Amino acid sequence: MTFFERFADALRTRTGATVFAVLMTLAIVLPGQTSMPPIDRDEPRFAQATRQMVETGDYVDIRFLDVPRHLQPAGIYWLQALSLQAVGDTEVREIWPHRVPSWLAAIATVLLTWWAGGLLFGRTAGRTAALMMGTCLIFAYEARIAKIDSTLCAVTALAQAMLASAFMARERGVKFPAWQAALFWAALGFGILLKGPVMVLVTGGTVLGLIAMERRAKWLGMLRPLWGVPLMLAVAAPWYIAIGMATDGQFFRTAVGYSVAGKIAGSHQKHGGPIGYHALLFSAVFWPASFFAWIAAPYAWLQRRDAPVRFCLAWIVPAWIVFELSGTKLPHYTLPLLPAVAMLSAAALAEADGRKWLGRPRLFAAAAVIWMIVALMFTIGIPGMRLGLEQDGSYGELLLGGFAFVLAAITLALAADGRTRAALAAMAATAFLTWTNIFGFVFGKLDHVLLSPPVMSLVEGTAPCPTSQLALLEYHEPSLVFLNGSDTKLAFTPEELVAHFNTDPACAIGLVGDGKRTAFLEAATVAGLKPVELGAVEGVNVNERGERNRLTLYRANQTGSR
Repeated sequence: MTFFERFADALRTRTGATVFAVLMTLAIVLPGQTSMPPIDRDEPRFAQATRQMVETGDYVDIRFLDVPRHLQPAGIYWLQALSLQAVGDTEVREIWPHRVPSWLAAIATVLLTWWAGGLLFGRTAGRTAALMMGTCLIFAYEARIAKIDSTLCAVTALAQAMLASAFMARERGVKFPAWQAALFWAALGFGILLKGPVMVLVTGGTVLGLIAMERRAKWLGMLRPLWGVPLMLAVAAPWYIAIGMATDGQFFRTAVGYSVAGKIAGSHQKHGGPIGYHALLFSAVFWPASFFAWIAAPYAWLQRRDAPVRFCLAWIVPAWIVFELSGTKLPHYTLPLLPAVAMLSAAALAEADGRKWLGRPRLFAAAAVIWMIVALMFTIGIPGMRLGLEQDGSYGELLLGGFAFVLAAITLALAADGRTRAALAAMAATAFLTWTNIFGFVFGKLDHVLLSPPVMSLVEGTAPCPTSQLALLEYHEPSLVFLNGSDTKLAFTPEELVAHFNTDPACAIGLVGDGKRTAFLEAATVAGLKPVELGAVEGVNVNERGERNRLTLYRANQTGSR
């Protein structure tokens, strides 16, 4: 018996599985929480808006600097504010307290996937589904990022687990508890506070999909909608009423007209893609469990008439179609659907355990080739890219990535031999090494790509006064705004930066990108200023088509003065 098989045997008990699920999730999501800098652009926008909530005491109207942020509801900002005040320091500009809700939600998602998977397909499949969900790329990434999606996934998983319980109660002829109905409606309400209609899309799509497949809906009365809908509204409605009054309805015009309708109708903020975008990215987004998901596809089709499989297909297919047809596409959009993918995959593996090649050799071979290409990209490609960009002679991440690639090959070999449990344990070890390497080490050493931390070090080391106010011309990345603080000024023209210097010639400082440096120096000369260069940071701004940029920090110095 191999080490991986012994390890898998330890997970057979309920206590062992629960403890392992929590510890595994922590092991997967904690590395990098403090070492990863704020990741542009969404994360620092959420974090900065949360800081301003705490600083101003206004928990209704969401703002980034002086700009209203009316794209999403307030739910995630409240969670981050609670975390910041509980475990953070409001005087220190650290990102990790804002990430706490995301990794706590990740633990909840894994446990709910295990519970719902066990309810639908049995305890073995539930444990396997939790393992798959807890190790996949998009889950591991979003659990480290201070924004909505990890929390939304957990709340969606809660609502879907309660819906699955009602569905299976109907199948088995047992009573559906009122407390589970309450959890279902409360989760819907808080999901609407997190990201508006997305929660309704997933759960509503599941209900409509089941009705379309079964031609019956009477069982939905088990959810107690007569008091459940008022409960949902009681959770969500107060803030919506308050923000509507505070903004004279502007929030709804922006959130519905610009954010929701804009994303459906077109490529919102240049995040577009063809139909099939999410299917094409699936092998990477759900890696390393994507291999098992692909070889499980025939099972889902052949068993589509079984009630648990129907439920998972209804969870996945309607919302997935909407995401594919939407004009705006981002890899994390399908995250709330992945627990169902994990459950179907786990159910297929439970049936195929012990069979060599797990069923279909051609499908196995095709999935294995794609999977190993993705494995090469994550385990060796990303550390190699870091080494090429930074050229610091540090090969540790590349060596660790090579070891993870060997584990990936072992995973395939075990799966090919029909040793499913050992293959899953090897998969978990591969994921742990890969994500620890990328998020715990690589992301913390990208000073020529993630430019805001080195810029902030330059500001702190050279600012002429403790009260120096920083203005940004051209480089407006939210990460630098978050790291510097709420008094950061955004200048959109060279003249605005010159005016900033004139307000406090002795202490004012400004950061200027290469694209507007010449125009700024000319405008400063006309205004009688002779800016002094304090230092510069060079690198690649991945948010601007990967263009190289030199960011120069200046202080104001009037002509004729020292």
